[in-house]
Amino acid sequence: MLDRYPSIIANWFYPTAIRFGPGRVAELPVALGMAGISRPLFVTDPGLVSLPIVGRALDILKTAGIPSAIFSKVDGNPTLKNLDDGLAAYRAGNHDGVIAFGGGSAMDIGKLIAFMSGQSRPVFDFEDREDWFTRADAKGIAPIVAVPTTAGTGSEVGRAAVITDPSDHTKKIIFHPLLLPKVVIADPELTLDLPAKITAWTGMDALSHALEAYCSPFFHPLGEGIALEAMRLVKEWLPAAVKDGHHVEARAFMMAASSMGAVSFQKGLGAMHAMSHPCSSLRGTHHGLTNAVVMPYVLEHNRFAVDGRLAALARYLDLKAHSPQAVIEWVLRLRSEIGIPNTLAEIGVGEDMIAEAAPMAEHDPSTGGNPVPMTAADYEGLYRKAITGVL
Repeated sequence: MLDRYPSIIANWFYPTAIRFGPGRVAELPVALGMAGISRPLFVTDPGLVSLPIVGRALDILKTAGIPSAIFSKVDGNPTLKNLDDGLAAYRAGNHDGVIAFGGGSAMDIGKLIAFMSGQSRPVFDFEDREDWFTRADAKGIAPIVAVPTTAGTGSEVGRAAVITDPSDHTKKIIFHPLLLPKVVIADPELTLDLPAKITAWTGMDALSHALEAYCSPFFHPLGEGIALEAMRLVKEWLPAAVKDGHHVEARAFMMAASSMGAVSFQKGLGAMHAMSHPCSSLRGTHHGLTNAVVMPYVLEHNRFAVDGRLAALARYLDLKAHSPQAVIEWVLRLRSEIGIPNTLAEIGVGEDMIAEAAPMAEHDPSTGGNPVPMTAADYEGLYRKAITGVL
C-alpha cells in the first residue's frame, strides 16, 4: 500500500510525531518503541473490538512480541465509570503506556487512563480552567500512542480529553500538555469501512473545529491559517468520502483535515460546541452530528461579528460569492448533500430540554471563544431556532 500512494505518505513532526499514510498501522511496534512503551493497554470501543482492523493491529503486536491487553468498556459519550474501569485494567496489567485506538470516545478514555495512571487527585481537578493543569504530577502521566479510526475529532493531536461529570451531567474538558500523544499513526485505510453516516458526522465535526477556531476572536495566526486549509480539504473531500468509503485519497485528506481542525482549535471554539455538549450529555446525541445540525444557526447568529472573516473564507473556498451568506449557503448545501438533518428535533432534542441546556451552554468553556458574547438567554433563543428550524 505504501508504494501505491506515494503522494500521501509522510512523516510529520508537528504538533507531535505523526506517521501518515495508508498501511502505516504496520509500524505500530516502531511507534511504541519511539514512545518508550513495552507493555501497552490497548484501548478501543465495543463497536471496534471485534472488527478486523483491531484484530490486525493485535496480530502486529503479537508478531513483534509485544504483550498487550484490551480494554473496550467505553461509552459513546465517555463516563467516569469508563475511566475508573480502564484505570483498574491498566494497573492490574502493570502496563506502561496506552494505545488509544478508535474514534473520539476511545481516544478520550485512552488518553485519560494514561494521564490519570499516576495521579492522586480526582480527574475533575484538572478541568481546562485557568491553570488547573499545573495540579497534575507530570511524572505520573504515561505515554500514549494514538491510532485514529475516524476523521473528525482530531483527538490524536489534542492536549485535552472530554468526559461526562456524573454530578451535574456536564461534559468536562480535561487539559494537560502531556495528554498530547507521543506518536500518532494516521492510517486512512483504517477508516475505509466506516458507514457513510459516521463519515458524514465525523467529517462535519472536523469542519466545526476549524470553522469555530477561524471565527474565534483570540489572536492565533498559526491556528487561523491551519483552520482555513482544513476547511478547504473538507469542502473538496468530504462528499467524496461519504459517497465512496473506499476512496483512499478522500479518506486520507479527511484524516488530515481532522488533525488540522484539532490543531487549529487551540485558537478557541464557540457556541456550536457549547450547544452540542449539553445535547450529548443530556440526550446522548452524536457530538459531530449535533455540531453539524447547529452550525448554520450559530453562523447566522454570529455573522455580523465575523462578516469580514467569512467573506475571506468564501474567497479561500472559491465560492461563487465572497460573502458571509455564501458561506452559510455552502454549509447548508454540504449538509444536504451528505444527509445531515436540518433541526435538533430530528435527532431527539426537544424544547423541553432548553431550560436545562441553556445555562449549561453558557458555562461551557467553549462559550468563551465565541465571537459574540453569549448568555443563557441567547442560548435559549438559539436552541429554539435549531429545534424548530428557523434560520
